Amino acid sequence: MADFFEIDFLGVETSKSGDAIAIRYELAGQTTIHVVDGGYTTSGERLRDLINKYYDNPAFIDRVVATHNDGDHARGLVAVLEHFEIGELWMLRPWEHAEELIEHFDTYESVPHLQGALRRAYTNLAALEDIAIDKGIPIYEPFQGAQIGAFHVMAPSRERYLDLILTSNKTPESSGMESRIDSILGTIVEKAKTVVALLRASWGAEAFPPGDTSNENEMSVVQYATLNGKKILLTADTGRNGLQEVIDHAPYVGLTLPGIDRFQVPHHGGRHNVNADLLNAIVGPILQEPQETGHFQAYISSAKADEDHPRKVVQRALIHRGANLHMTEGQNIRTSGGAAPSRPDYTPLVPTAYPDSYEEA
Repeated sequence: MADFFEIDFLGVETSKSGDAIAIRYELAGQTTIHVVDGGYTTSGERLRDLINKYYDNPAFIDRVVATHNDGDHARGLVAVLEHFEIGELWMLRPWEHAEELIEHFDTYESVPHLQGALRRAYTNLAALEDIAIDKGIPIYEPFQGAQIGAFHVMAPSRERYLDLILTSNKTPESSGMESRIDSILGTIVEKAKTVVALLRASWGAEAFPPGDTSNENEMSVVQYATLNGKKILLTADTGRNGLQEVIDHAPYVGLTLPGIDRFQVPHHGGRHNVNADLLNAIVGPILQEPQETGHFQAYISSAKADEDHPRKVVQRALIHRGANLHMTEGQNIRTSGGAAPSRPDYTPLVPTAYPDSYEEA
């Protein structure tokens, strides 16, 4: 078979959104299955079933990537690791860096003591590690510059990741208490703004709030590949700093920006993960007027029942820049290229309509 790719965004449908992605691609006669996150426990089982149904019931998955610790991404990978034979597991484990980090902690007298505390703080990743060790699955670190099959890791850099651990409100008793308090307060403020006023606006109007996303989201592994001539960027829950790292690292992997063809929108369409300048740099500037057909595809993993995602300002911003925007909202989404197998039970996607209002910043 000629080269192809297919990417499945599972419809993770609970009261909150989640990410579960399966990818199959063929290059030079070699077929690879590459899984990125698994959503929650039940969606992980559904992802397993999707892979079995549409990827020819494989016994083996080449690579699994856990982008970060959040339960709406990592928990579902338990079903994937337990059901399939896995070639490689890629994830960042804070406790692996305890020896380097311990000097920043006041109450841990030994590296093993700190390692245990970090494993208890990042339980979803610890559970995946336990399965991998039990099954003999090798674990690799996806820092910026690593290569995972056809995919380049664009973020996070090792230095930024270690700083995120130290200043995270999940990390126990770090010396970065002030930063952690700021993060906690920011989370409280964001939750208080769940109900926001909507502003009716004409084409091109958009405004993003100043606050950034959480440290945990910023720890997300961001991946880029070119498959069948299409530039694909998978962002998980990364934030503005992670996207800036993508932009800065792009020349080192031969990626010319703007110009992404398949763009996973960060954090289920959260408005604290992107801004106008970053979107301009990655997918292009605002168009002068609407287009009947967009020139790139954007995907948001969002649950129907999730009232906070996606934000309308993010939807508008992507359509402003020429996106055909698609959201899961209870359905599985598939995008493909090359000689990908057909799926008679799938119907063509209809792009999301342009919202005539957006949230007050």
